[in-house]
Amino acid sequence: MAKQPNLAASVQAKKGRLYAVIQTKQNGKPKAVWRALGLEEGASKSQVGKSFRRVVAKYEEEYWKQLKRNGKPSADIPVYDYLCSYLERAKPNLQINTYRSYYGMINGRVKEYFENFPSLTVESIEPADIEKFYDWIFASGVSANTVIHYHVILHRAFRQAFKDGIIEVNPFDRVERPKKNKFQGDNYTEEELVALFEFSRTDPIWPAIVLAGGMGLRRSEALGVRWSRIDMEQRTVLLDTKIVTDEQDGKQIILAVEEMKNKSSRRTLPIPDPVFEMLTAVKVKQEMNRRLFRSSYNREWDDYVCTDDLGNMIKPNYVTEHFSALLKKFGLRHIRFHDLRHTFASILLNKEVPLINVSSFLGHSTISTTANIYAHLDKSAKQDSADVISGIFRKGNH
Repeated sequence: MAKQPNLAASVQAKKGRLYAVIQTKQNGKPKAVWRALGLEEGASKSQVGKSFRRVVAKYEEEYWKQLKRNGKPSADIPVYDYLCSYLERAKPNLQINTYRSYYGMINGRVKEYFENFPSLTVESIEPADIEKFYDWIFASGVSANTVIHYHVILHRAFRQAFKDGIIEVNPFDRVERPKKNKFQGDNYTEEELVALFEFSRTDPIWPAIVLAGGMGLRRSEALGVRWSRIDMEQRTVLLDTKIVTDEQDGKQIILAVEEMKNKSSRRTLPIPDPVFEMLTAVKVKQEMNRRLFRSSYNREWDDYVCTDDLGNMIKPNYVTEHFSALLKKFGLRHIRFHDLRHTFASILLNKEVPLINVSSFLGHSTISTTANIYAHLDKSAKQDSADVISGIFRKGNH
């Protein structure tokens, strides 16, 4: 935590006794707290000074601890400390990956910057201070999208402070949100995707590659595909689980979470032929490995498709890092693992599959999300519009 600012305090006498009068705030309103120094009027200056420092320091320690316990700090808490408090309050309502992302931002750049300005509190911070913070982040060479992530979490935290009555206005309402960089995802051609599927057949992450490129699944969704959710006769799969990593006792652990990114992410999809063929091959291989390795085989992840030869779940970070090495090994053009999802979408759109169908397959919360990301690939819709206009004028010329 950042070093807490000292609370304003003074020595005052009352009925012959000396007190430390400490200025605090509760729910944004000033409040004077009296604490006895245990001395009578006329005590020596050194005695008063020593007792005063001890009493005020003790009260300040209790004050900040109480704020942390209550989770609803006063308006004079430093920005970084408030954000730490807010994050712990919000944690039960955040997905694991979201919490880890927020934690990294708050204990990274936010801490680094605001610890240099301990006098900036929830109440005192102004839009100009916020803009200076954003300028500082930009100066490190990041994109506008990165700064937007900070804007979102800080705006949300201060909105909670407003709801709690800690502040009268949210200063982030008066700060212009940075303009988002236009997204341009990379993607493979059909020929490149076919080559990738073929080259990776013997690789540990082959199942994840086929699920991402053949069905447009996110990395966490691909790793979360379970045999119990697959209907091999109907050739469908229910996506209701994702694999994420978390940190416990300083160690990274793998977690299976039955909580998707949004309601539309929980979906049942038909299984395309290349994915079905992969599943059939993987099922046979897993059964063979269970017999071959016996007690050495990890049975914890028996219900999952994306496991290694010993039955261990493949780690999400390993998929990302190994995918890059795999492409280099076979001389394939470099793209990110997540770009396999974009490849899937671009192929469908270029084959004139309606945007709403693509959106449903990808599990986007709204069709506008799909449109914003892939509208530049929706050639069929643009061409249809042009053809309509062309047809009108052709008729007019006859």
